[in-house]
Amino acid sequence: MKKAFYWFTMCAKQGHAKGQYNLGLMYFRGDGVTASDLEAFRWYKKSAEQGYSQGQYNLGLMYFYGAGTLMNKKESAYWIKKAYESGYNKAKGFWDKNDLWKY
Repeated sequence: MKKAFYWFTMCAKQGHAKGQYNLGLMYFRGDGVTASDLEAFRWYKKSAEQGYSQGQYNLGLMYFYGAGTLMNKKESAYWIKKAYESGYNKAKGFWDKNDLWKY
């Protein structure tokens, strides 16, 4: 895991959206690093802002559940919608199940 963490850190710092997403995932899960919702949120946000759909989805989940940030259903709806508009089908199911259209 140390190699993966090093690799994703290098990619993330160079601005690669998928690397940022993967680094966020490692922090969220605590894979090879101390788990940190704050760090996961930070890296998901960077990934999401570059248009990476899985980063958008996970950022939306962080806002929805208040993990690493304050709970904010409006922000959650914004990022979940962007993810499903980008073709990430899992996001559409979450959108529908949780009636995010209300926000």
